Amino acid sequence: MENPYIPYPVRIDDIEIATEDKSLKTFKFVFLNAGDEEKFSYQAGQFAELSIPGVGEIPIGIASSPVEKGFVKFTVFRTGVVTSYLHNMKVGDIMGIRGPLGNWYPWDKLENKNVVIIGGGFAFTTLRSSIVYMLDPGNRSKFKNIDVVYGARSSGMLLYREELYEWEKRSDINMHITVDGTDDPNWKYHKGFVPQIVEQNAPTADEDTYAIICGPPIMIKFTQPSLAKLGYKEHQIIMSLENRMKCGIGMCGRCNIGKELVCKDGPVFTLEQINQTPKEY
Repeated sequence: MENPYIPYPVRIDDIEIATEDKSLKTFKFVFLNAGDEEKFSYQAGQFAELSIPGVGEIPIGIASSPVEKGFVKFTVFRTGVVTSYLHNMKVGDIMGIRGPLGNWYPWDKLENKNVVIIGGGFAFTTLRSSIVYMLDPGNRSKFKNIDVVYGARSSGMLLYREELYEWEKRSDINMHITVDGTDDPNWKYHKGFVPQIVEQNAPTADEDTYAIICGPPIMIKFTQPSLAKLGYKEHQIIMSLENRMKCGIGMCGRCNIGKELVCKDGPVFTLEQINQTPKEY
């Protein structure tokens, strides 16, 4: 068994500024050693630890999709020591990736179902991975209708803007893009908070419809009643508790909610599972 604490060495292959305030950057990594990419076999919804020797490591959701080969991508918010150091690194610099870690969205269960993707802010990373996975020509026929509700504070804070607009042009996915508010006279999408847009635009639920939510805790909290009004049962609401991720393998114990270790048993849970734990979320 390989040591789960030892990261795979990777090289920064590309860096993109993801938002207009430059607080988020998307890093594209390639593996240095042949075979490491195959060992880093992941599913949409999982995360990894980005590791910088002598600085530390951070848990981040994987933004690339399993159908995208030859690299992995992560979108990182500059918020602390490790993320600030990473934001100052350059193309060609060497660091490490430990993982993949955690569980993933239940793709087998979601086959032949309608899927509603709901995201807010910079937590859209694993949802970007999921959309790319579902829209892949080899996978699109596995799913029925796909709806996406994604919001940010402003248009300049939306992630993956070019992809969002390309997805909007497609006939096999329904995009509902929103911002909290804007004075831009050319803004042609929704204005309002994500829960409001969900209630107004998401499809009503039947037994073949599931919702996946990833975003700030406050957004998740207020989206749940909106989905309930549309008929979604607790087992049909799938949540990613990424903000609780810590060491990645459930050893430090800092991610627990009752007996559940988010790093090991999650970060993906249904609302039904969450409601069986202490009311911490």
